[in-house]
Amino acid sequence: MSYRLSLEFARVTENAAIAAARWMGKGKRDEADKSAVDIMRQMLGELDIDGQIVIGEGERDKAPMLYIGEKVGNGGVAVDIAVDPVEGTNLVANGLPNGISVLAVAERGSLLHAPDTYMRKLAVGPKAKGNVHIDAPVRDNLKAVAESLDRAVTDLTVIILDRPRHKDLIEEVRQTGARIQLISDGDTDAAIATAIAGTGIHCLMGIGGAPEGVLAAAAIKCLGGEFQGKLVPRNEQEEERCRRMGHGDRNKVYAIEDLVKGEDVVFVATGITPGDLLKGVRFFGDGARTHTIIVDSKTSTIRFIESIYRLTKRPLFVRRDG
Repeated sequence: MSYRLSLEFARVTENAAIAAARWMGKGKRDEADKSAVDIMRQMLGELDIDGQIVIGEGERDKAPMLYIGEKVGNGGVAVDIAVDPVEGTNLVANGLPNGISVLAVAERGSLLHAPDTYMRKLAVGPKAKGNVHIDAPVRDNLKAVAESLDRAVTDLTVIILDRPRHKDLIEEVRQTGARIQLISDGDTDAAIATAIAGTGIHCLMGIGGAPEGVLAAAAIKCLGGEFQGKLVPRNEQEEERCRRMGHGDRNKVYAIEDLVKGEDVVFVATGITPGDLLKGVRFFGDGARTHTIIVDSKTSTIRFIESIYRLTKRPLFVRRDG
């Protein structure tokens, strides 16, 4: 995909982030989500792509916009699109850190249509790639990560969703001496942080949403890290859904190539609320400033972009690549 198209995808998440940020801290998660969905769908429809939503707001009968299977774009390159207009709706509604607007784009047939269920996840950065396994004991995986980074296990930070289901996992990590950062919502941003030097996050473990796992895998593939997942259906209905979609083997380990095939992948995320990886939307007068990451697997580039939007005029871009 072209550099120009990557910037167009960034414009999509930036506008969605601005729309959602208007609701920050107001306790209205559905309104924040709808605002972002509306603008994201409109802008995707204006792009020169033959796009198909493979991960979106749900099935057609439950989601009127950006539903799984929906076609978007004016025609052009055929692509799969995974979207989460507001990753961390509770974070945005409560004014908490790390709410983002995100999308991943790949060649048609490249992104796994993940069942709407849970997934056990393991994410690490490039240096630890090939040295960990989701079925290995926690202690062994953290030892491998520490050795890859040439540091002690006690110097690692492991990020985990703060959920009762992770009680045993948290205790296992603590027994190794590693530090833990608990997060209330939104593990896509957290998984990506493991693959970017300087974030202070070295590993993600635990169970979160499977669709979000595909989004995280797209970014981590571009960044050269490692992501592994195993589906964890919560009930018989989800078990049946997984079977219908060809994912009935609960022991199957989904490597990054199972989740995101091909070599032409673009991942874009814009901060809604301030976070570890991205700044949030900042409003001023008649404008807004956004902070976006674009990761491109084909060119092996990572770009952090700050954009100034004059909301009563055409956008004025101020790009800072890094």
